[in-house]
Amino acid sequence: MPERILIAEDDPRQAEIVRRYLRAAGWDPVVVTDGRAAVDAVRRHVPDLLVLDLMLPGIDGRDVCRVLRIDHDLPILMLTARSSADDRVLGLELGADDYLTKPYDPRELVARVRGLLRRSASRPAAGAGLRVGALTVDPAGHTVRIDDTEIACTRGEFAVLAAMAAEPGRVFSRRQLAERISGLDRNATDRGIDMHVMNLRRKLGPAYLVTVHGVGYKLVEA
Repeated sequence: MPERILIAEDDPRQAEIVRRYLRAAGWDPVVVTDGRAAVDAVRRHVPDLLVLDLMLPGIDGRDVCRVLRIDHDLPILMLTARSSADDRVLGLELGADDYLTKPYDPRELVARVRGLLRRSASRPAAGAGLRVGALTVDPAGHTVRIDDTEIACTRGEFAVLAAMAAEPGRVFSRRQLAERISGLDRNATDRGIDMHVMNLRRKLGPAYLVTVHGVGYKLVEA
């Protein structure tokens, strides 16, 4: 059964373009044209993903995101004509999983949707944790522990660690890790990944994160 994608977009032309591209990619897109309708649609039948325009009539995209995040954990891709860093950060802090600035290539939107659906499908059940030796990473609770000690991590550090904890022993290139945190962290660059790894080593101890020279990093049991 194809994944159901809700599109909240008040521009009829934009909504139809998005709908056609998502349908051509094999999904089941449904369009609503205002914020209240988006909230009601999610409450009636939670979709697999929400494509959410920021500037909606009635309730805008920020408030839609804020309201839905109280009870729902569905992936949200926010669309906006605002490109400032402050707007992007605010959208992500309100709970959006990714952020795409207008004008955009519909093929990029399809790629972002595919990535978010893939990440959502790989999330562990609530309460489950990713264990690597004494290290536990809980994506649902957004917590990191070594034995019984909780380790405070930034959003970017957590995203890097969770990606690696899902596949311990696998070597990730900087580019692969940057792709995993794209939309979640402004430091989705090679240098940003190096900084996150350096900070994680300081917090967890140096034994967990191993450098594979010329390739990238892997997470192992300390």
